[in-house]
Amino acid sequence: MKYLDEYRTPETAHKLAGAIAAVATRPWSIMEVCGGQTHSILKYGIDRLLPDRIELIHGPGCPVCVTPLEYIDKAIAIASRAEVVFCSFGDMLRVPGSRQDLLSVKAAGGDVRTVYSPLDALQIARQNPDRQVVFFAVGFETTAPAAAMAAFQAARTGVDNFSLLVSHVRVPPAMEAILASPDNRIQGFLAAGHVCTVMGYTEYEPIAERYRIPIVVTGFEPIDVLSGVYRCVKQLEEGRFEVENEYRRSVRKEGNPAAQDLMRRVFQVIDRQWRGLDWIPQSGLSLSGEYAFLDAESRFAVDAIRVAEPAECLSGQVLQGILKPTECPAFGTRCTPEHPLGATMVSSEGTCAAYYRYRSSTPSPENDER
Repeated sequence: MKYLDEYRTPETAHKLAGAIAAVATRPWSIMEVCGGQTHSILKYGIDRLLPDRIELIHGPGCPVCVTPLEYIDKAIAIASRAEVVFCSFGDMLRVPGSRQDLLSVKAAGGDVRTVYSPLDALQIARQNPDRQVVFFAVGFETTAPAAAMAAFQAARTGVDNFSLLVSHVRVPPAMEAILASPDNRIQGFLAAGHVCTVMGYTEYEPIAERYRIPIVVTGFEPIDVLSGVYRCVKQLEEGRFEVENEYRRSVRKEGNPAAQDLMRRVFQVIDRQWRGLDWIPQSGLSLSGEYAFLDAESRFAVDAIRVAEPAECLSGQVLQGILKPTECPAFGTRCTPEHPLGATMVSSEGTCAAYYRYRSSTPSPENDER
């Protein structure tokens, strides 16, 4: 569909929902990968516009939420050191570790700072040569280029009091892990448009072919999501399994080659643990040999920290789309944004946070949970 401002209307949304209802002849389950899409779906009631036979399943699309608990503990151990200025995106500060969070370290006197870019952290390191400055590098391929640029510039300019605690993850291997699970019931994917802006979507083509599943690269506005669902359902009904680009105003098939080249130079692909999804082969990034001296895990000797996930928090099942947040016994009672059990209730892209904000924890006939 041609994308113009005049199409951003409730009338267009209802027309798209009607088109989906007209083309769908049987039940289909579609997963949106991005937490931003999840929040858009719940905020604007997109799932309630759809016919009952179309189910939207929320995936592991929140990079804060899939960061393993042990990495939160590693961050807390580093941030607690007197010589360290610990820099992070704001979402990470309230993610609970096994005993406390980064905000508690800050409250106790630790120098923990919120930054908007790893390059801000690098500038802090330049301004404070007598301190060790660490940036908590989390996120999907979307944020990895900026972290790579910070590492590249630090190495090039000799800023030796700067390092990164890296927990970057890659989306395509996680999609494959979900599809390969014996509990899988996903029949189509809405791929994250911002990830594809950087990486393109050629990596998704073998997945679509291998698992015979349509994948539609989708944006974040309600019309984007509905258009993505329509394209996905249409493929399913026609027996097609292709990668389509709904988000053409931002995404090219090849992505951003310059950003990819920088990432390949600074990072290497490794197996990575995902919170709720366990270890996924080739799903993470770490600093490559040339940049390994910037690795905060080694610099501060926190490599050996290992922590088991808490049993009460069911965020792992939420991240896999097995449970809706409202099906968790702790949701809205023992787990709230003020007192979270897990990251999915804290992050601005977390599924539990979205349900807490936009949906009643006690569904009513006017606010039913399908």
